[in-house]
Amino acid sequence: MATTTAIITATTTSMAEPAAAPAALYRLLAWMSPAYPVGAFSYSHGIEWAVEAGDITDLASLVDWLGLVLAEGSGIADATFCAHAHRAVAAGEGRALAEVAELALAFQPSKERRLETTAQGNAFMAATEAAWPAAPLALVRAAWPDAVAYPVAVGAATAAHGIDEATALNAFLHAVAANLISAAVRLVPLGQTDGQRALAALEPVVTATAAAARALALDDIGGHALRSDLASMRHETQYTRLFRS
Repeated sequence: MATTTAIITATTTSMAEPAAAPAALYRLLAWMSPAYPVGAFSYSHGIEWAVEAGDITDLASLVDWLGLVLAEGSGIADATFCAHAHRAVAAGEGRALAEVAELALAFQPSKERRLETTAQGNAFMAATEAAWPAAPLALVRAAWPDAVAYPVAVGAATAAHGIDEATALNAFLHAVAANLISAAVRLVPLGQTDGQRALAALEPVVTATAAAARALALDDIGGHALRSDLASMRHETQYTRLFRS
């Protein structure tokens, strides 16, 4: 029987050239997968407290909560940071990237939300640099040696690999929604089918939020999901916790 030996090599992208559609899709599916080692399963974004407080009790209340978070809270803010990080890396502008990175950290409303974004951002950068190296990623370390917010890391990596901004934002927001739904499925609890119903219901919100984020300047970023921000603060002193946020 013939034996086939697979030789695995790391492909290094020397500049942010547009990726072919199959390659871009392959990389996004890998990076936004729950299997990518960023530890997303450890964070509920305040949902754990919201469940205990009675704000989230079923499928409908979960969709309402996440719809607000995505469209008017951290979702659109993070998508905007992701977009601007993408543009800065694509243009090779270290100063602009540093501004985005700093603002993304400053926008975190609580200690746990800062941990959530920096732990995932640093893990994403480490995994991507090791397994999917690309020369433009060096701009991130040179411009911002501090902890990196997750949306900034995703924006930088997708730009470094030539993945277009709109596709990157939609994939990022889909991953955010899916991760938070997964947390809610365990916490409410909800069935797996209801989890998929929630994800399907949020499709137009994700699409609209991604489009809106692309049109925002950094000075336009704000948020109205105050209950979600409060939940992240209250979670810090919650007596029984499964999640880190």
